[in-house]
Amino acid sequence: MDNNFTKQHYSSGAEWEEIAGYSRAIRVGNTIEVAGTTAMKDGSLIGSNDIYIQTKTILDIIKEAIEGLGGNINDVIRTRMFVTDISQWESVAKAHGEVFGKIKPASTMVEVSGLIHPEMLIEIEASALISE
Repeated sequence: MDNNFTKQHYSSGAEWEEIAGYSRAIRVGNTIEVAGTTAMKDGSLIGSNDIYIQTKTILDIIKEAIEGLGGNINDVIRTRMFVTDISQWESVAKAHGEVFGKIKPASTMVEVSGLIHPEMLIEIEASALISE
């Protein structure tokens, strides 16, 4: 196994990163993994009670993280979406499609019983593979 890969970490500055000891995203070689991301920006939840706005905000945060590690949104090969109410899937799908309609990454959406904050409606993870 080749252990010569350098890890690059990306932080969004969210307080949870320090509390829980994780990075918003990490790049190893040409792979970027973006941690579960919610619509929290500068300590405030964006789009309270609006899953579409939360989804768009999250995808912007994910895009920033990937770009911060030398990739771009076109490099995304997988998304995982965790929603608190699956009946709102169409709003999530609309926002996801606006960003990934031509990219078409493999994607999963599952309903969960709750997220860390009661007004969070969705959390998204992403994986990207950068062509080198």
